[in-house]
Amino acid sequence: MTEETRQGQGLRRLGGALAILAAGLVALALLWPGGLGHPEPLPVTSGASVELYRTLTDAVAGAPEWLAVISEGATEGGLVALGLLLLWLGWGGLRHGEPREVAGVLLTGLATVAAYAGSEALKLVADQERPCRAVPGADALAACPPPGDWAFPSNHATLAVALATGLIWLRPRVAVLALPLAVATAVLRVVVGLHYPHDVLAGAALGAAVTAAVLLALLPLVGAVAAPRLARFAAR
Repeated sequence: MTEETRQGQGLRRLGGALAILAAGLVALALLWPGGLGHPEPLPVTSGASVELYRTLTDAVAGAPEWLAVISEGATEGGLVALGLLLLWLGWGGLRHGEPREVAGVLLTGLATVAAYAGSEALKLVADQERPCRAVPGADALAACPPPGDWAFPSNHATLAVALATGLIWLRPRVAVLALPLAVATAVLRVVVGLHYPHDVLAGAALGAAVTAAVLLALLPLVGAVAAPRLARFAAR
């Protein structure tokens, strides 16, 4: 492969990565609750997202306390399971000398951290109140977070989908585990009453866009850099 061909491929990957990020930004803009420029916390009390929130939370209203504990814990467990899957993939890459998988695991980790930072930044801009405080008559299964702990976008959905995107990109057959875990983690945040559906959709869009863009743009380059170092590691 000539240098000119490599440069052309690199430019195409960069262009694709920018297009993915642009699509993620469009999704966030469409889901944006409208709090930009408002000094007060933004309550969302009407619309399709609120109606779906009511439907899901009403379905579990009055559930026993142990179900609330299990449901809320499952949202954390989903993230742990996805993180362990990523570590398993990285360990397998090290053992079998597969620089693409090792580089992909590292990049997925970095992208997940970047997506989480973006989610936290958006929370501070949107200042959207939690539905368990904003929606009249809301009966949340989980304890409502304190005031100032904003809802948009969902950090859990951002992290779960960022991790799942990396796993599926690197090992597509892992989708049978990663995709249900990510979806369950996101949906349960609505079921337990802590997020609106548009919160988890925004988090999912952010996590998927950042991870996919990073992997598309950087995986071949980082894999090529990792290959000789991985060969030395395997020779020890």
